[in-house]
Amino acid sequence: MAVAKRETLPLPRTIMGYVLRTSGLHQLALAALSIAVFALSAVPLELQRRIVNDAIGSGAVRTIFVLALAYAGVALLEQSLKLVLNIYRAWVSESSVRNLRRMLHVQGAVAAIELQSVQTTGIEIAMIVDEAQPIGGFVGISLSEPLLQGGILASVIGYMIYLESWMAVLCPLFFVPQLVFVPLMQWAINRRAAARIRTLREVSSGIASAVVSTLDVPAESERVDRVFALNMGIYKFKYSMNLAMNLMYYFSVAAALGVGGWFAVEGRIEVGTVVAVVSGLGKLNDPWGDFVNWGRELSVVGVKYRLFADVVNGLDAEPRG
Repeated sequence: MAVAKRETLPLPRTIMGYVLRTSGLHQLALAALSIAVFALSAVPLELQRRIVNDAIGSGAVRTIFVLALAYAGVALLEQSLKLVLNIYRAWVSESSVRNLRRMLHVQGAVAAIELQSVQTTGIEIAMIVDEAQPIGGFVGISLSEPLLQGGILASVIGYMIYLESWMAVLCPLFFVPQLVFVPLMQWAINRRAAARIRTLREVSSGIASAVVSTLDVPAESERVDRVFALNMGIYKFKYSMNLAMNLMYYFSVAAALGVGGWFAVEGRIEVGTVVAVVSGLGKLNDPWGDFVNWGRELSVVGVKYRLFADVVNGLDAEPRG
């Protein structure tokens, strides 16, 4: 019986090892674009503050127009850089997906497993159709996304603390609770994601076996129901996490409006500062959500990649989830 011959180096054991091996130079370019984007992130907040406080307060119409044009120009530059970054990421991701599928489909790189095995055929189908996409898709955002979102968070938080020192207290109230419940909920999602992958492979193997024998309909139906239950469990945890994160954002805005409004009435701060702080919290919500989503992807894709690499490398180890 023929056995697959390895024509490529074994896949690294970790998803980040794979990222660096296959797209190291592209990651540097993506990192440079990410730095350029987050370097501009606090500029619109300062322009808003100056328009409200300085220009409107003094009645300088020309200054108002200049600052408004500057705001539009910065926004145009920032969004254009994001467009380039996103397209570049997509190209890196899709190139990785294509390489993974070629590795399995063209080269038949399922080492130490008999190619004539129906079970192997089913697993390979699942890997080519379902598993390569999220693994390859993560490659494009693997390093640039945390750099971009972390940079935005750092610059906006630093700017808000520069404006008002009490923001140094408000910002941790926004983040600290999420540092507790997000990892716990993500751990539960990971367990279900790993079980889902294994079950889908069993479904694919069962379908492939129907080519040479009778399909075990009750067993396949049970597996499909199992996948449904696992997916619903993932959705429940995912959307519950999103709800909790959104509530933390709205609570922080309420606190900023309450404290900021109180200080503004007493003349301790300017109205423009309150506007800038509330806008800054809005600019924190999206990058923080994206940062958490990246962590979620890293965790889940890491599980998927280990299962993927075990098959490609011909290992029979129990994946760690």
